[in-house]
Amino acid sequence: MSDAFLLNLVLWLPVAGLLPVAVVRAQAATVRLVTTGIMLIQFAAAVLLYLHFDGTNGALQAATMVPWIADWGVSYHIGLDGLNILLVLLTAFLGPLVVIGAWTAIEEQVALFHVMLLLLQFAMVGALVAQDLFLFYVFWEAMLIPMFFMIGIWGGARRSYATIKFVLYTAFGSILMLGAIIYLVYAWRQQGGVASFAFADLLTVALPANVQVWLFAAFALSFAIKVPMVPLHTWLPDAHVEAPTPGSVILAGVLLKMGTYGFIKLGFPLFPDATRIFAPWLMSLSVISIVYGACLALVQQDIKKIIAYSSVSHLGYVMLGLLSLDIAGVQGAIVQMVSHGIVAAGLFLLVGVIYERCHTRELSAYGGLARQTPVYALFFVIFMLASVGLPTTSGFTGEFMVLLGAFNAAWPQHLDGNNQPLILAIVAVSGVVLGALYMLRFALTFLFGEQKAPHQPLADLTSRELGVLGVLTAAVFFLGLFPDGALRKTELAARRYQELVMTSRVPSNAP
Repeated sequence: MSDAFLLNLVLWLPVAGLLPVAVVRAQAATVRLVTTGIMLIQFAAAVLLYLHFDGTNGALQAATMVPWIADWGVSYHIGLDGLNILLVLLTAFLGPLVVIGAWTAIEEQVALFHVMLLLLQFAMVGALVAQDLFLFYVFWEAMLIPMFFMIGIWGGARRSYATIKFVLYTAFGSILMLGAIIYLVYAWRQQGGVASFAFADLLTVALPANVQVWLFAAFALSFAIKVPMVPLHTWLPDAHVEAPTPGSVILAGVLLKMGTYGFIKLGFPLFPDATRIFAPWLMSLSVISIVYGACLALVQQDIKKIIAYSSVSHLGYVMLGLLSLDIAGVQGAIVQMVSHGIVAAGLFLLVGVIYERCHTRELSAYGGLARQTPVYALFFVIFMLASVGLPTTSGFTGEFMVLLGAFNAAWPQHLDGNNQPLILAIVAVSGVVLGALYMLRFALTFLFGEQKAPHQPLADLTSRELGVLGVLTAAVFFLGLFPDGALRKTELAARRYQELVMTSRVPSNAP
């Protein structure tokens, strides 16, 4: 069985799973079992791809390339590299856990919900493995549709408002990116004589700096909305609050990473000169996101909003690492993407567990859960500590490497008289302190505050919930204690990314 076949299996298996789900749609329990089985097979194939992936080989691996729209230079071109291998594994890893963890969260139109879940899994993997810009854009837009229905049908009381806001934000950015894609492909055709949407071709297009600035702005806006970066973050808390538990887990675990992946795969390498022009501003926005997101999390009373704003802060670290252009920072950003996906998934599943029992998200309604549900409290503390970056957890590995990369990049500039990068790196450290403050406040009120009588008695974790959270916990400590394997897979790609962004592609005859 070739790696190319395995990658196509990982991509298309959720689509193939639509038929058996449709056949058993009237039986909710069977629908859940079938979906879980499909997701587990997908994860097993993704694990094999990860084990087979050679981090010392800079070429695209497990690739498939088939002409699609030949006259336009569009191909069905997919493959793995050091930038997407961990994210593909993360997406496949979270799939079955989402279904099992939210087994009882969805009770109406169960079959339709799992159809949306499978389609979303297909679109997310597709966006990650696409190596053709047309194909990437198709998957990028396709992700919007199932999430739209997941929030709009199974969401909370204000689901219509949250859905419309989510769609308007993401669609606006995508339209601008589409215009930039068309211009970029036309520029390649003018230089190469034929049309092509292939990443490898478009990465060689030489454009004047002023043109790069406009095209980069279009790509960056679309990706920054998806991250989201301040001030484009306001759709996220509403989407998280109104989404059902599986929607929140996928949104935080994978969908937000599409923005940061878009930057590292496309936005920065395609327009290196514009990237270096905008880097000081984007680094400033990244640090603002770190601090502002943490401050907002510190004052929230809705437990979902606390985790939502913490995501804004944590993904600010990812952007800081990517913009540092230091190997440690870039690799730390990739690890932080994976770590945040695991930790945020665990936190949102824990919120879903308690919401099913108590039917409220208000922090003030809780207290003393450590005495009533000690096993639940233990897992909550583990994921809380991973979120604040406790050593031995995945959160520490990612944040430490990002900050190390930021200081590595800032110090030479400081010696040359440019103090801005060093100041930003120092301010970014405060996000660690603020993260500890809002998560400790959360935990103290939630677990150890005054016990609230209306919620007694509360059942502790079931064996199903215990199994899902146990797997996520194992992943948190495995990535925290043994990050070397993941770093070896990404090092060569990180160096290639650094080289692409540091090399100018302004045409030699530009004025």
